Parts: sequence; C-alpha cells; structure tokens
Amino acid sequence: MTEHEHVRVAVVGSGFGGLGAAVRLRREGVTDFVVLERAGSVGGTWRDNSYPGCACDVPSHLYSFSFAPNPEWPRTFSGQDHIRAYLEHVTDLFGLRPHLRFDSEVKVMRWDAEKLHWEIETASGTLTADLVVSATGPLSDPKIPDVPGIDTFPGKIFHSARWDHDYELRGKRVAMIGTGASAIQIVPAIQPEVERLTLFQRTPPWVMPRMDRAISGAERWLHRQLPFTTKARRGLLWGIRELQVQAFTKRPEELGLVERLAKRNIARAVKDPELRARLTPDYRIGCKRILLSNTYYPALTRPNVDVVASGLARIEGSTLVAADGTTAEADAIVFGTGFHVTDMPIAERVVGADGRTLAETWKGGMQSLRGATAAGFPNWMTIIGPNTGLGNSSMILMIESQLNYLADFVRQLDVLGGRVALDARPGAVDAWNHRVQERMRRTVWNTGGCNSWYLDANGRNTTIWPGTTTEFRSATRRVDLAEYEVLRAPAPGLSPAPEKTEVQA
Repeated sequence: MTEHEHVRVAVVGSGFGGLGAAVRLRREGVTDFVVLERAGSVGGTWRDNSYPGCACDVPSHLYSFSFAPNPEWPRTFSGQDHIRAYLEHVTDLFGLRPHLRFDSEVKVMRWDAEKLHWEIETASGTLTADLVVSATGPLSDPKIPDVPGIDTFPGKIFHSARWDHDYELRGKRVAMIGTGASAIQIVPAIQPEVERLTLFQRTPPWVMPRMDRAISGAERWLHRQLPFTTKARRGLLWGIRELQVQAFTKRPEELGLVERLAKRNIARAVKDPELRARLTPDYRIGCKRILLSNTYYPALTRPNVDVVASGLARIEGSTLVAADGTTAEADAIVFGTGFHVTDMPIAERVVGADGRTLAETWKGGMQSLRGATAAGFPNWMTIIGPNTGLGNSSMILMIESQLNYLADFVRQLDVLGGRVALDARPGAVDAWNHRVQERMRRTVWNTGGCNSWYLDANGRNTTIWPGTTTEFRSATRRVDLAEYEVLRAPAPGLSPAPEKTEVQA
C-alpha cells in the first residue's frame, strides 16, 4: 500500500462475499476500492478448508453467482477444488486482480467522526476509506474447545479448516472430534487409511443421501450453447428450496416425513441396533443443518472405527477421555468443532463512533439493520451479517441480496453528496431485530429441541434468516434513509462535530 492511501471503499475478505462486493462496486462505476485479504490468494472458506473429502452440500448451479454462471461444473455437488477454481475465474473475469491486497489482515479499523472516514491498520500498512464492507464471513475463524489437558497431548492436533497436509495419517490412531458438516466428509475419506478412527460424537446429526453425480459432457455442451438452460436449472433448484422453507419456519411438524426417511437411511446402512441407536438423533430434523452423505454411515460400520456417543471431556497424554468415561488412544486429533460464528473475531477489531468495539456493542447478542449495518458504525456494512444464514438453501442468494443493498447504499451517498455518512438508527435496528426474533420463535431452529451453533451464548438465534430468500431480497432491495442518521462534515470554521441531518420517511 502507498503511504496515506485513501480509497472510497475498503472490502475486507476475498471469499464469495468480498469478490461479489468487488464485482458489484465495479458495476456501479466505483473503481476506487481495495479488497483486503489476510491470506495470499482468494477463496475465503473454500481456500482454507482443504481437508480430505471437502465439498459443498448445495448444488453447484445454485452455489454460484447468478451474474457469473458456470456451464462447466463437473458434478452436481462440487468439491472444494472446483469451487476455489471458480472463485479464481470470477476474479479474472471481472478484472479484480488490481484491487486485491494480499497478506493484509486487518488489525483494527476506527471511525474518525471528524473526517467521516475509517482508519484501517493492516498487516501490510495503513489506509483510510469512506466506506467499509466487511465480508470476512462467519466460517472464517476455527473454534477449538479449551479441553483440559490438551497441552499434554504428545501427538498432532489440527482443526479441519487448517488441515496439515504434511502430516501422514496412514497407519495412525486418529480421533475425530465433532459430527458436523466437515466431520461427515472427513470420516469416510480417511477411514480406509488410518489404523483406528475414534469419533467423539456429542450429538448425532441427521444425515440424508447425497444425490451427487457427474454432469455429463452433453449437459455441459447444452449449457455452453444455450445459456438459458443454465439459468433454468438454477431457477428450478432455487424454487424447490423456496417451497421447503415453510416447513422450517412455520410448520416444523411437516418435517416428520423427512425424519422418517432419514431414519430409514440409517437403518439401511447400519445393521447393528446398538450403533444405530447411538447414531439416531433425539431432536427434530432441521433443528441443526441436515447433512448429506452416502458414505458416512457405511464408514462408521467398518471394523477400524469406534463411535463414542459422548463429547471429549479431557486429555491425559495420548489418552482421550469422553464425558461418559470412555477412553481412546490417539496419535492425532482432528477438531471438526466449527467456527466463531456468533462471536466473530473481526468484531473486536472494529471501533465505532463512540469508541466501543463492535464486539462490545454486540455483547448481548449480534444484531444489525437488515443484516447489513450496525448503529454507531457509520458507513460500515457486513456481508452475511446477523440473521442472514440459511438452513436449507444457498448463501449465494443471500449474498447477492446484500450486494443490492450495498449498491443502493453507495447510490444514496452519491445523491446526498459531499463528505457524508449514514449511521443506522438504534430504533430502526431494534425494530428490525424484534420482527426477526418474533418470526424466529416458531421455527424448527428454535423449537426443534437441539443446541446448535445457530444460537449464541444467551440462547438467542442470531444466525439464521426465518423466511424465504425472496422475502430477504425484497427487504434489501433499497436503503430506506428514514432508518439512518445522515452525518455531514462541518463547514469550515464551525464545530468539528459532524452535523446530523433528519430525513423524513
């Protein structure tokens, strides 16, 4: 970075959210922006998660930008390498390379209330920006539990999102901690090569068959020659999932049929009644994300696999002790224990107008206006913010809706003119979140009887959107200035405090 560099927009992160924001800014005619990336390449979570078997559980044609369709997806559900290659392609297709700043992890960003801009300190230098778009994503920072005795373990320890490809698992005794989306892909991928695999299962997941197949050459040819067929395929995948939303958000009892199918899936693969009982959840399907795999259950029946139906309680040297007293010896521990979702570390690095960090503001729980802006943090937006997650569809749909909101936010700043900032009104933030939480009360995520990563430390669901993607797109189509305070830089010779302009609805 150049000394005292100033840009109109600073985007933080180069995953789907960050690259999407960059594309949308260019389409809006904004070229004075940078994308700050802590790593050395684009890709976000699809760069960081490279564990064996890593793949997406959303169909390929739906898990891609509508403005950058890919007729060449090789499978209906794509692997990590293909998704990462797609993001590299998007970067080149839209000419984003000149805007990228690699190895530029954000250390802190502070709002300057007098100059109405953000001061940003990164690992590669400092800069200022009129507007910040935080696209670090909720699946960025791995969470490893503070297990008593972990420092006594003599073997190898790593998280699924920080896979050590230099460590040879063949012939080793491996402990897999957790049974989330990563674990059910890792287990069948490494089971054939390890000496013994012990799965510590605190809560069993609901697992349905994965309808994955190779996309034929004829299909890919058709999508290349007739682009509308790619759009139609995407539309069909989207429509099916939109129709499913009602069961998750309003009528969880309708998920009973799906639950019976899931139990039948377990019965087909697991003949041992005792093991089958351990693998059968006791909560309503959908309360946690429904996982997809054809190989997970068969892998657990293999003779070199043990399923411990209890969480890891402590470690004593190379001995792992579960909460129920079960012990297992291990040479390596793989944590598939998720991420800091409701307590994102980036929030500790954002300092707002009153000198408090976003983490302090969100101490009682994350909340924002339309999943994008926070009171006291002018000209700051987040992509995949509070209550924008999905339990049954593609996050790309939500990201594109938030890009619409970003585009209109920039337009509103242009219309207002001069040195100006928009700060979400606390009342507007509270009203939006009250509506969201009221709708959340009857959803399967709140009533299904599970303790998921969707819930924060206070038991509040600050992660999931309790509606359809169509509803969210409507809610983020434009910026309502009545929900914001307009801050203007003072005229020369006046008080340094910024002026506040009231905007009537």
